[in-house]
Amino acid sequence: MPDAVVNLPLRRRPIDIFFAVMFTLFIVTSCIADMLPTVGVDFSQPTGQFLVDSNYWYAHDADPLFMHPPVWMRIVTGLSAFVYLAFYLVLVPALIRGWNRIQLPAVIYATAISVITGVIVFGVEFFGEPEFQTQNPVKFLAFNLPYVLIPLLLLIRMRKPLPFTRRF
Repeated sequence: MPDAVVNLPLRRRPIDIFFAVMFTLFIVTSCIADMLPTVGVDFSQPTGQFLVDSNYWYAHDADPLFMHPPVWMRIVTGLSAFVYLAFYLVLVPALIRGWNRIQLPAVIYATAISVITGVIVFGVEFFGEPEFQTQNPVKFLAFNLPYVLIPLLLLIRMRKPLPFTRRF
Protein backbone atom coordinates (compact mmCIF):
# COMPACT_ATOMS: atom_id res chain seq x y z
CA MET A 1 0.00 0.00 0.00
CA PRO A 2 1.55 3.34 -1.02
CA ASP A 3 2.29 5.97 1.57
CA ALA A 4 -0.38 8.63 1.94
CA VAL A 5 0.44 12.00 0.42
CA VAL A 6 0.96 14.64 3.06
CA ASN A 7 0.17 18.16 1.92
CA LEU A 8 1.62 21.19 3.60
CA PRO A 9 -0.90 23.09 5.71
CA LEU A 10 -2.27 26.22 4.07
CA ARG A 11 -0.33 28.52 6.41
CA ARG A 12 2.89 27.05 4.93
CA ARG A 13 1.64 27.67 1.37
CA PRO A 14 1.29 31.48 1.22
CA ILE A 15 1.22 31.43 -2.58
CA ASP A 16 -1.99 29.41 -2.38
CA ILE A 17 -3.53 32.00 -0.06
CA PHE A 18 -2.60 34.64 -2.64
CA PHE A 19 -4.15 32.55 -5.43
CA ALA A 20 -7.32 31.92 -3.39
CA VAL A 21 -7.76 35.67 -2.88
CA MET A 22 -7.06 36.51 -6.53
CA PHE A 23 -9.35 33.84 -7.93
CA THR A 24 -12.09 34.92 -5.53
CA LEU A 25 -11.76 38.38 -7.07
CA PHE A 26 -11.91 36.76 -10.50
CA ILE A 27 -15.24 35.21 -9.47
CA VAL A 28 -16.59 38.69 -8.79
CA THR A 29 -15.28 40.16 -12.02
CA SER A 30 -16.60 37.24 -14.06
CA CYS A 31 -20.05 37.99 -12.68
CA ILE A 32 -19.85 41.79 -12.92
CA ALA A 33 -17.87 42.43 -16.07
CA ASP A 34 -18.03 39.44 -18.37
CA MET A 35 -21.66 38.51 -17.89
CA LEU A 36 -22.98 41.79 -19.35
CA PRO A 37 -21.48 41.66 -22.85
CA THR A 38 -22.11 37.92 -22.99
CA VAL A 39 -25.86 38.34 -22.55
CA GLY A 40 -25.95 41.44 -24.76
CA VAL A 41 -26.35 44.24 -22.22
CA ASP A 42 -25.50 47.60 -23.81
CA PHE A 43 -23.13 49.61 -21.64
CA SER A 44 -22.00 52.10 -24.28
CA GLN A 45 -23.66 54.87 -22.24
CA PRO A 46 -24.01 55.31 -18.47
CA THR A 47 -27.50 54.43 -17.20
CA GLY A 48 -27.40 54.91 -13.45
CA GLN A 49 -27.24 51.13 -12.93
CA PHE A 50 -24.10 50.11 -11.05
CA LEU A 51 -23.06 47.15 -13.21
CA VAL A 52 -23.69 48.95 -16.49
CA ASP A 53 -21.92 52.10 -15.30
CA SER A 54 -18.97 50.09 -13.94
CA ASN A 55 -18.44 48.46 -17.31
CA TYR A 56 -18.91 51.79 -19.11
CA TRP A 57 -16.37 53.51 -16.84
CA TYR A 58 -13.80 50.84 -17.62
CA ALA A 59 -14.45 50.37 -21.34
CA HIS A 60 -15.29 53.83 -22.69
CA ASP A 61 -11.66 54.90 -23.03
CA ALA A 62 -9.70 51.69 -22.52
CA ASP A 63 -11.44 48.78 -24.21
CA PRO A 64 -13.50 49.40 -27.35
CA LEU A 65 -13.41 45.68 -28.16
CA PHE A 66 -15.13 44.95 -24.84
CA MET A 67 -17.61 47.82 -25.22
CA HIS A 68 -18.68 46.86 -28.74
CA PRO A 69 -17.88 43.13 -28.85
CA PRO A 70 -18.10 41.22 -32.09
CA VAL A 71 -19.56 37.72 -31.80
CA TRP A 72 -16.18 36.09 -31.21
CA MET A 73 -15.50 38.47 -28.30
CA ARG A 74 -18.88 37.62 -26.76
CA ILE A 75 -17.74 33.99 -26.89
CA VAL A 76 -14.55 34.98 -25.03
CA THR A 77 -16.54 36.85 -22.35
CA GLY A 78 -18.97 33.93 -22.23
CA LEU A 79 -16.09 31.59 -21.44
CA SER A 80 -15.18 33.82 -18.53
CA ALA A 81 -18.75 34.33 -17.38
CA PHE A 82 -19.69 30.66 -17.37
CA VAL A 83 -16.77 28.24 -17.88
CA TYR A 84 -14.00 30.06 -16.02
CA LEU A 85 -16.46 31.12 -13.31
CA ALA A 86 -17.38 27.47 -12.69
CA PHE A 87 -13.68 26.59 -12.59
CA TYR A 88 -12.94 29.37 -10.08
CA LEU A 89 -15.69 28.05 -7.83
CA VAL A 90 -13.84 24.71 -7.71
CA LEU A 91 -10.30 26.13 -7.77
CA VAL A 92 -10.61 28.33 -4.69
CA PRO A 93 -11.59 25.49 -2.31
CA ALA A 94 -9.01 23.23 -4.02
CA LEU A 95 -6.28 25.75 -3.25
CA ILE A 96 -7.41 26.18 0.33
CA ARG A 97 -7.87 22.47 1.04
CA GLY A 98 -4.94 21.26 -1.03
CA TRP A 99 -6.74 19.07 -3.57
CA ASN A 100 -3.88 17.81 -5.75
CA ARG A 101 -6.31 16.62 -8.42
CA ILE A 102 -6.86 20.24 -9.46
CA GLN A 103 -3.43 20.23 -11.10
CA LEU A 104 -4.46 19.11 -14.60
CA PRO A 105 -7.59 21.32 -14.81
CA ALA A 106 -5.47 24.25 -13.55
CA VAL A 107 -2.86 23.66 -16.25
CA ILE A 108 -5.56 23.46 -18.94
CA TYR A 109 -7.25 26.64 -17.65
CA ALA A 110 -3.99 28.60 -17.33
CA THR A 111 -2.90 27.64 -20.82
CA ALA A 112 -6.28 28.46 -22.37
CA ILE A 113 -6.73 31.85 -20.72
CA SER A 114 -3.14 32.88 -21.40
CA VAL A 115 -3.57 32.17 -25.09
CA ILE A 116 -7.06 33.61 -25.43
CA THR A 117 -6.50 36.74 -23.36
CA GLY A 118 -2.78 37.21 -23.72
CA VAL A 119 -2.46 36.59 -27.42
CA ILE A 120 -5.83 37.13 -29.07
CA VAL A 121 -7.42 39.90 -26.99
CA PHE A 122 -4.18 41.80 -26.33
CA GLY A 123 -3.21 41.37 -29.98
CA VAL A 124 -6.46 42.93 -31.17
CA GLU A 125 -6.35 45.71 -28.57
CA PHE A 126 -2.81 46.73 -29.52
CA PHE A 127 -2.34 45.64 -33.14
CA GLY A 128 -5.80 44.93 -34.53
CA GLU A 129 -8.32 47.02 -36.40
CA PRO A 130 -8.15 50.69 -35.40
CA GLU A 131 -11.72 50.71 -34.04
CA PHE A 132 -10.76 48.01 -31.50
CA GLN A 133 -7.37 49.38 -30.40
CA THR A 134 -7.17 50.71 -26.87
CA GLN A 135 -6.81 54.45 -26.46
CA ASN A 136 -5.68 54.04 -22.85
CA PRO A 137 -3.10 51.23 -22.71
CA VAL A 138 -2.17 51.89 -19.06
CA LYS A 139 -5.77 51.47 -17.88
CA PHE A 140 -6.30 48.50 -20.20
CA LEU A 141 -3.20 46.72 -18.89
CA ALA A 142 -3.96 47.58 -15.25
CA PHE A 143 -7.31 45.82 -15.54
CA ASN A 144 -6.36 42.97 -17.87
CA LEU A 145 -2.75 42.00 -17.22
CA PRO A 146 -3.64 40.17 -13.98
CA TYR A 147 -5.84 37.81 -16.05
CA VAL A 148 -2.72 36.70 -17.90
CA LEU A 149 -0.04 36.94 -15.21
CA ILE A 150 -1.95 35.23 -12.37
CA PRO A 151 -2.84 32.19 -14.54
CA LEU A 152 0.78 32.00 -15.72
CA LEU A 153 1.91 31.97 -12.09
CA LEU A 154 -0.68 29.27 -11.40
CA LEU A 155 0.76 27.29 -14.32
CA ILE A 156 4.22 27.55 -12.77
CA ARG A 157 2.75 26.56 -9.39
CA MET A 158 1.16 23.45 -10.90
CA ARG A 159 4.25 22.45 -12.90
CA LYS A 160 5.02 19.28 -10.88
CA PRO A 161 2.82 16.51 -9.49
CA LEU A 162 1.37 16.90 -6.00
CA PRO A 163 1.60 20.70 -5.96
CA PHE A 164 0.34 21.07 -2.38
CA THR A 165 3.15 18.98 -0.91
CA ARG A 166 5.56 21.88 -1.54
CA ARG A 167 5.58 25.63 -0.95
CA PHE A 168 5.89 26.58 -4.64
